[in-house]
Amino acid sequence: MDAQYGLLFCFHLVSFLNCVFILLKYIFLIFTGKKMAYQKVNADQRAPGHSQYLDNDDLQATALDLEWDMEKELEESGFDQFQLDSAENQNLGHSETIDLDLDSIQPATSPKGRFQRLQEESDYITHYTRSAPKSNRCNFCHLLKILCIATILFIFGILIGYYVHTNCPSDTPSSGTVDPQLYQEILKTIQAEDIKKSFRNLVQLYKSEDDMEISKKIKTQWTSLGLEDVQFVNYSVLLNLPDPSPSTVTLSSSGQCFHPNGQPCSEEARKDSSQDLLYSYAAYSARGILKAEVIDVSYGMADDLKRIRKIKNVTNQIALLKLGKLPLLYKLSLLEKAGFGGVLLYIDPCDLPKTVNPSHDTFMVSLNPGGDPSTPGYPSVDGSFRQSRSNLTSLLVQPISASLVAKLISSPKAGTKNDACSPLELPNNEVRVISMQVQTVTKLKTVTNVVGYVMGLTSPDRYIIVGSHHHTAHSYNGQEWASSTAIITAFIRALMSKVKRGWRPDRTIVFCSWGGTAFGNIGSYEWGEDFKKVLQKNVVAYISIHSPLRGNSSLHPVASPSLQQLVVEKNNFNCTRRAQCPETNISSIQIQGDADYFINHLGVPIVQFAYEDIKALEGPSFLSEALFSTRATKIEEMDPSFNLHETITKLSGEVILQIANEPVLPFNAIDIALEVQNNLKGDQPNTHQLLAMASRLRESAELFQSDEMRPANDPKERASNRIRMLNDILQDMEKSFLVKQAPPGFYR
Repeated sequence: MDAQYGLLFCFHLVSFLNCVFILLKYIFLIFTGKKMAYQKVNADQRAPGHSQYLDNDDLQATALDLEWDMEKELEESGFDQFQLDSAENQNLGHSETIDLDLDSIQPATSPKGRFQRLQEESDYITHYTRSAPKSNRCNFCHLLKILCIATILFIFGILIGYYVHTNCPSDTPSSGTVDPQLYQEILKTIQAEDIKKSFRNLVQLYKSEDDMEISKKIKTQWTSLGLEDVQFVNYSVLLNLPDPSPSTVTLSSSGQCFHPNGQPCSEEARKDSSQDLLYSYAAYSARGILKAEVIDVSYGMADDLKRIRKIKNVTNQIALLKLGKLPLLYKLSLLEKAGFGGVLLYIDPCDLPKTVNPSHDTFMVSLNPGGDPSTPGYPSVDGSFRQSRSNLTSLLVQPISASLVAKLISSPKAGTKNDACSPLELPNNEVRVISMQVQTVTKLKTVTNVVGYVMGLTSPDRYIIVGSHHHTAHSYNGQEWASSTAIITAFIRALMSKVKRGWRPDRTIVFCSWGGTAFGNIGSYEWGEDFKKVLQKNVVAYISIHSPLRGNSSLHPVASPSLQQLVVEKNNFNCTRRAQCPETNISSIQIQGDADYFINHLGVPIVQFAYEDIKALEGPSFLSEALFSTRATKIEEMDPSFNLHETITKLSGEVILQIANEPVLPFNAIDIALEVQNNLKGDQPNTHQLLAMASRLRESAELFQSDEMRPANDPKERASNRIRMLNDILQDMEKSFLVKQAPPGFYR
């Protein structure tokens, strides 16, 4: 700091001396000009009386020599040697004269050009008096006053700058270094009580049928916190909404009619739970009525379908399908290919924790792989061509409750034996024929995204996207969106409190609240397609705050391979209760939510922290594809103190800050190679060549990490001109593993 101030002072001193030199030079020129003007006037006034001496060529040369000698004398001896009457003492004794134009003797012919100004100011003759020296003294005093005032102001400015500089310390760490206390200073302001208040305020708005009311609330809150350029990004998209009349399932043998939740088709039952009935549907399913035999296909695995097709004709039949184990879209594609005509979709109670009892709960699923179905692969903006796609499958798909499944298979409920849950199964020797009616409505609606950002200081063209989602009208009534929105708002509040004091992250942080998530991540897809070229080049990572609380048993982070090491470090550091996180369980499997487009189409690394129940951690369940009608009280029952929300906010926030502020991106190339090797191991045939390639990939990653990343992470060895190139390589690593045509529902 002292060295910087010394250099600054030296710079000001040099500037000051330069100004003094210019002023003195200006004074000198004025004095010189006045005296030269005085000398020239004397010569001009005597010219008419001595014309006989001016008609000689020698006189012209003598005048030129006199002018040059005067100029030279001024330069050598200064003002005191100059005599006002020196021209009168010259002897010009020449007898011969000729007609000579005085204009031919111009002052500008002086080699120095110092008398050029005399020709322009001809009024010196009329204003000339013998009081010239007094005028010079006045001018000198006037300029001396100006010089003194300028000097005083200059010194006064230096003193002000010095005290301002010393009394206003900057919060910004020096470039290339990270203050270890910086993250904790930001995160310590995050409090569970603030998240709880924000959650409850948001819950009060969800009953509104106007999606813009919630979007405006989020925008107003983010703007008040200081987020930059918060704006709406709207897209007109094709939504598949429930019909005013709920779908039904009718048993042909008894003629009994049931709603999807298992209640009889009566007006009383419909009035009691009309909203639940309407929102128990599959968006973008085929519509119509189908009467056929029900065939139990369990989880719809490929092996199960092969076994069933050998013993039964499945064409235009109705499949009884359990949700889980594989992506729903992939299983539906297998059923459609096999020739089924309809699907009854349910969740087996044995797949859920004992604390959850969804026997009568209805749920919604979306059959949309992502984005606006009417504009596949391109943004839904004004002028875009729209395709007519009211349904995305030929199957009639209807989600139903476990209690209705028990009635269809003549079983009261799933029983338990020796504390072991008995799954729901349709007996092989029994035939059930039902009639299912699926009704939906397709409409063009506006989906709104709320987007704001904090501009980066050194790399503003590199983006870390932090995404949550908000409630969309005509969608499920769950409150996960309120949890995610409250968490992202709490982090914005903590971050902006530091930004307002002068600090900024090195890279830009973009905060997004997506709309249309329940219908197939429509808001995030359309925004990604709209800005694909910019995002593909500039996005560094995506931090997902999607459904952060699905249970309260254990923390379940999900991260792309290149970010797994970073998540392990943060998880171990923040794990304070041994029973809560007995071991680090970082998964790289696909996640549900708005990160889909950024993972599968842009190759962006992602991180997500969420609390799950231990039952769900045994493997990829894909049960989160079901969107239940969970009420707000369920969220507060799982986390009454909102301490789990606070933990997720701080974990996500620390990852965001480290990615946004580290000089070298905290990505690991070796973890990508290890992930490839681990996925190729096993009994899979014809993997020897792939394993050899994976081995070479690991060797290259090890060399890269030791030869390039290690020196870059050492400030003493860091070359600033290589940091940008290195970060671009780290940022683009996972783009090499994009899959152009992945199976339906699968991530890359």
